[in-house]
Parts: sequence; C-alpha cells; structure tokens
Amino acid sequence: MQALITTDELKELISQPNVKLLDASIAFQIPSEGKKIKDKWIPNTLRFDYDNDFCLPNSNLPHMMPTEQGFNSSAQQLGLNNEDVVVVYDNSGTLAAPRAWWMFRAMGHHNVCILNGGLPAWVEAGLPIVDTLSQPTEIGNFTGKLNPDAFLSAHTVLTHSNNCSANIVDARAKARFLGEVPEPREGLRSGHIPNSVCLPFQELLTDGHIKPNSELQQIFSRLTLDSDSSIIFSCGSGVTACILLLAAYQIGLQNLSVYDGSWTEWGADETLPIEH
Repeated sequence: MQALITTDELKELISQPNVKLLDASIAFQIPSEGKKIKDKWIPNTLRFDYDNDFCLPNSNLPHMMPTEQGFNSSAQQLGLNNEDVVVVYDNSGTLAAPRAWWMFRAMGHHNVCILNGGLPAWVEAGLPIVDTLSQPTEIGNFTGKLNPDAFLSAHTVLTHSNNCSANIVDARAKARFLGEVPEPREGLRSGHIPNSVCLPFQELLTDGHIKPNSELQQIFSRLTLDSDSSIIFSCGSGVTACILLLAAYQIGLQNLSVYDGSWTEWGADETLPIEH
C-alpha cells in the first residue's frame, strides 16, 4: 500500500468498513511545528496514543516501541484487526503520524498509510470534523510480528558508528547537531553521534505536507550516502526521525531503521561518544 494518501483519496476510502482512522498526534510541541488543531477529529477516529498505550511501560525514555506482545495487545484493545486498512494522521500536519505508520510496518502490517498534511489539510479542504473521538466497540484480532531491525538500540547504533558500517542520519536542526545550542530536554549533552550526517526534518516538508518525490530525491542526493549500507535515522526522541524514514521510503531507499532512544538516550549517557 502507498505510504501517503491525499484528502480526496481518504474521502473515497473512508466509507469502507475495514478502514480504521487513527489520531497519532503527540502532546509535546515538535520544533517548527505549526499550530495544533486541538479537540477536533475526522469522524470515526480512534486514538493511537504512543505516549501511554503503544509504548514500552516503565521506560525512562519517552514513547519507546513496545514489545511485540505489548503492541498486539494495545492494537486488539483498540479494536484493530489483521484485515484492516489503517490510516494515521496528526493534528498539525505530517509530523507525528509517520512514527505510527512505521510502528505498524515494523509489526508486519503493511496496509497502513498516512494522510499527507494531516488534520489541517482535511479541515482546509472543507471536509467534516467532529469534536469527540470514537471508542472501540469490540476486541480486535490484530497479531503482528515485530521486525527486530525496524527500531535499533544504542548498542547497535554505537557499533555501526564505530565501524562506519551504516549511514546515520540525524533529523534535528543543524544548530543542535553541531552542539551550538542547548538541547530542549534538560540534562542532555549537545552534539551528535560520531559519523552521522544532518538532515533537518523541516527540509522535507512544505506546509505540513511531505514534499514530492522529485524534491526528496534531490535532498537525499546531497547527503552522499553509501548506497551499499543500511540507513539509521535518529532525532530527539524517535518521532521526527520517522519523517526522514518515510521520505527515504517514498524514493525507494531500502534497509531503513530508527534509533528509538535517539538523542534523549544518547545525549544522557556519558559513556557514549559525541562529536560537535
């Protein structure tokens, strides 16, 4: 299934009984994010909450990918089924939804797509909205199998960094990457993972929409990535890294993964090396 759909495509898709709409908005303010449209949803939307439900319980890191069993349990509680077409969106553009999309892909559920432009695009098109979320009416049968290479640990990223055996691409702003400004989260060192390159996620968006593939091709070509190696995407806490991964997927790049802990983990761990 294609990763991105337009408002017109969703308007046609929405009436099918096996289509499940999920709001994957995130509470914290993503850098350079536009104004969130709060307390409004596309009709029949369920809440995909990866801060409280679709996350690793008791982790000291935010919204970490849950275990296979944990994801399946949360998906079933949300009423999701194996045969469902899942459409994810968020309330400020195409910012938080790509992580939800990648989580489903990581679980082997490929019938998942993102509304490009999110709720703002839907509202701008004059399409109907409601002021309440829908609630699941029954337990679903969702049973995915987690791909262990979709979300990587700090240990794995460190090995690749030391050996230059993968491309590591950082989605944070250039000033944060270079350690020129303090990190938004307190207690984190400034800088970046050694042997990584910077591609601020904002460069891939226009008015909250992922840019056309032709523009994405040009942007990625400037990075001079090693085409024989996998690509690991990192950011502040594993959310905007998925915007980069989505863009890479759109232009046909393969062997993609996310460093789940991202700089929230790396910047706090004094045993891990940094560059400026």
